Amino acid sequence: MITASVLGFALLVGGSSYAWIGRHRAQLELGVGYAARVGCGCRYLDGRPLGDCHKDFEPGMEPIRLTEDPASKTVTASVPLIVSRSVRYDPLLGCQAEAFKGTPLVVQH
Repeated sequence: MITASVLGFALLVGGSSYAWIGRHRAQLELGVGYAARVGCGCRYLDGRPLGDCHKDFEPGMEPIRLTEDPASKTVTASVPLIVSRSVRYDPLLGCQAEAFKGTPLVVQH
């Protein structure tokens, strides 16, 4: 049986995580978009293995994971369960980002 203290702790951790993600969602979306573009260039323009592309990331991008779909020449960057973006390689146009469907940009005046 789950005790009240364990349940309370789980709710506290879950609520804190949800709040942190909400405050940083735009930054996370920007980071995965950048990482997908870097990963696509590394993989399809430089011809390096995808596992080698993390060397091109900026400090602080460690949580971002890269995956690849070789059939469509697409690289996807994600922070698992939170946000992801994909970039597809086109031989004529280079690395092209998918249409953005995330958090709308709000400019503070």
